[in-house]
Amino acid sequence: MAKTIGIYGGTFDPIHLGHLITAQYVFELRNLDGILFIPCNVSPFKIGMKCTSGEDRLNMLKLAIDGIPHFLISDYELKNPGVSYTINTLKYLREKYDELELIIGYDNLLKFEKWKEPDEIVKLAKLIVLGRTTDIEEHKNKYFSFAEFVKTPRIDISSTEIRNRVNKNLPIDFLVPPAVKNYILEKGLYR
Repeated sequence: MAKTIGIYGGTFDPIHLGHLITAQYVFELRNLDGILFIPCNVSPFKIGMKCTSGEDRLNMLKLAIDGIPHFLISDYELKNPGVSYTINTLKYLREKYDELELIIGYDNLLKFEKWKEPDEIVKLAKLIVLGRTTDIEEHKNKYFSFAEFVKTPRIDISSTEIRNRVNKNLPIDFLVPPAVKNYILEKGLYR
């Protein structure tokens, strides 16, 4: 049986309900066999920024998706030192799955030509773009013609906001799954 998998990459520092709700909608709207969450080692657009350990981010992801059989995790990028480039991950995943659908935000589509080997990426995976926010023509690049836009709820939760709230001793209920909240507090993350 052919397997079509949605690739959802990011820092996930921490994973939050916005990520999970978006993933569920894409799973349903695209009729996928699963969503593969891939925490990056070092994001090409966040080089030099301090990040929680890969182990902690991976553990939080596992807690967040526990019991959801169509949500999967790959530690491929965490196992590879240095900057995590989507093109390398997709080449690796092409050997495992029949069809890949790369889930990205609209903001990433606007700067897609700055990604490493964008022309190769669109050969390996279908671009699934979230949160179309504008139709301004001058921002469009050639990769818009490869994009499949999906309408998912706009959930304004940011990992940065969660880290700041934890640091200020503010509650993060309703922003992350309870198991992730407990992990953050038990491990003393973001203090």
